[in-house]
Amino acid sequence: MRTFPIDESKHITASKGLLALSPAAVFLLLYVAVSILIGDFYVMPITVALLVASAWAVAIYSGPRLNERIERFSTAAGHSNILYMIWIFIMAGAFAALAKGIGAIDATVQLTLEVFPVHLLLPAIFLASCFISLAIGTSVGTVVAIVPLIVEIAEAGGGSVPLFVATALGGAFFGDNLSFISDTTIAATRTQGCSMADKFKANFRIVCPAALITLLIYFIIGSDIDLSVPEKASDPLLILPYIIIIVTALAGINVLIVLSGGILAAIILAVLRTDTGVMDCCRLMGEGIGSMGELIVITLLAAGMLGLIKAMGGIDFILQSLTRHIHGKRGAQFCIATLVSLVNVCTANNTVAIISVGSIARKISEKYSIAPRRTASVLDTCSCIVQCLIPYGAQTLLATGLAGISPAAPWQYLYYPWMLAVTVMIAIILPPLKKRK
Repeated sequence: MRTFPIDESKHITASKGLLALSPAAVFLLLYVAVSILIGDFYVMPITVALLVASAWAVAIYSGPRLNERIERFSTAAGHSNILYMIWIFIMAGAFAALAKGIGAIDATVQLTLEVFPVHLLLPAIFLASCFISLAIGTSVGTVVAIVPLIVEIAEAGGGSVPLFVATALGGAFFGDNLSFISDTTIAATRTQGCSMADKFKANFRIVCPAALITLLIYFIIGSDIDLSVPEKASDPLLILPYIIIIVTALAGINVLIVLSGGILAAIILAVLRTDTGVMDCCRLMGEGIGSMGELIVITLLAAGMLGLIKAMGGIDFILQSLTRHIHGKRGAQFCIATLVSLVNVCTANNTVAIISVGSIARKISEKYSIAPRRTASVLDTCSCIVQCLIPYGAQTLLATGLAGISPAAPWQYLYYPWMLAVTVMIAIILPPLKKRK
């Protein structure tokens, strides 16, 4: 496939920069603004909004011929990271459908409800997501491990599926932000030249209050939840695929291998412990893969559109505009936070956003004498906040795809990223404790 270098210029005019960012504005207007005006996020399909925005991006990209613009769009959509994510979607869909079809989810639900009282389910889900994501360092792996189970719990008991999904998403980004093996942590510390231990200490002071407040919220909400889950006769051994998924994920094994192990275990149990044959397992996996079709289309369209935004200079324009007027340490930190947040909105990838603004953030920090650990913490935390909140982020798309709900449905229940945004702002505004003393 033909490759294209990214066009970089020292100065991008306001008109050119705003035009480069206009596809993102078109998408947000069509999907978010229209849905808010109508009051229903299920009316406007996200695929249609992305298709229109993608077509607009191809149309306004001046210079190359039409076939070259389309090829560039396809190159961005077909990036190795995107295709890797699609592999995860396919495997996750196959495992979720297979586990549900053979009764593994029913067995796990029954065991979960026996261990945890109903009013403690939400706090337990949040804590479990925090622990798993902290251990494995990936929010995507956490979503794969826990979302199918909690969706079944919510559906079986008549609970709110978006609320349960949002609880797991918040916890998933807790570890993505803090874990020593998270790609965002690695990117933030390397770009700022600080140790992971220093960044963890600085980050934990910001994250801990947000997590505790969120946990309290889930305790309060959970006390009002009334799930009436009927008991079903199930084979306890059928929980083995989920045990394999969680244990191998905690061991830091590649998520595709984790899912493969879960699928293999489910097939073996289906043959030995149920009336489900091998061909029935294949049929179930096929249905699960098919259910991921819309999610894959969304991923490809978003990646292609965002690739053209970057090629037209949209990212460079954001960096150029925000770094023009900075005053003092607080202003510099708010500038870094805004930079990484806006770039994350345009790329839908928190690691890419950190890498994109890392060198500029480091220059700003050196100029205003901001500790590298503080800058790394702000970069990582703010990118994770945005990644959790945008409805077209990979983690949200995967979680809602597995749950069969709109990507915007969990948004109103995402308490953790909002609490984290508040604690970040407080940390920037208030001077360090030692300085106050």
